[in-house]
Amino acid sequence: MDYGMIGKIEKARRYTEEPERITFKSFKAHFRGSNSDYDITLGANGWSCTCPGFHSQNICPHVMAMEKLFRPMLKREPLPYAHGQNVVSDVEKANRYTNEKDRIQFETFEAVFHGENSEHHFGFTDHKWQCDCDFFKSRDVCSHTMAMERLLTGMLDIATPQVAVPEVNQP
Repeated sequence: MDYGMIGKIEKARRYTEEPERITFKSFKAHFRGSNSDYDITLGANGWSCTCPGFHSQNICPHVMAMEKLFRPMLKREPLPYAHGQNVVSDVEKANRYTNEKDRIQFETFEAVFHGENSEHHFGFTDHKWQCDCDFFKSRDVCSHTMAMERLLTGMLDIATPQVAVPEVNQP
């Protein structure tokens, strides 16, 4: 391993401790719920979930869990509770889901990393990473993608895992 890669691994380790530097622009994730599986999306028009609760209330425990898990990376206000929503039950489910991250499988996402000098756009599609930084263009790996891979441990189906980033305490 060369010094350039060692530096990127160290940066990735630091970045995992600063998830607020990342902003999800969009994503699609598969969520294994208690009763069925659902697809959750976040896009320019906001949240969507294929569960019946979201279709009737425009909020559900699946979205609530995603909001809680990824709050620093969302840069948006959580959805308000709905009139008639079973708030206690939904909050309990959402809290349980935040501790069961293996229920979530990201299919695709686009995000922005806010660096000291510039922003980098990166994402995950078709089991592969993309990033617009020069290091990624030359090596197919960078500190941005390594950090995100660490933050989303167990929630990505990666064709080829990247360089391991040392363990850190995550919120």
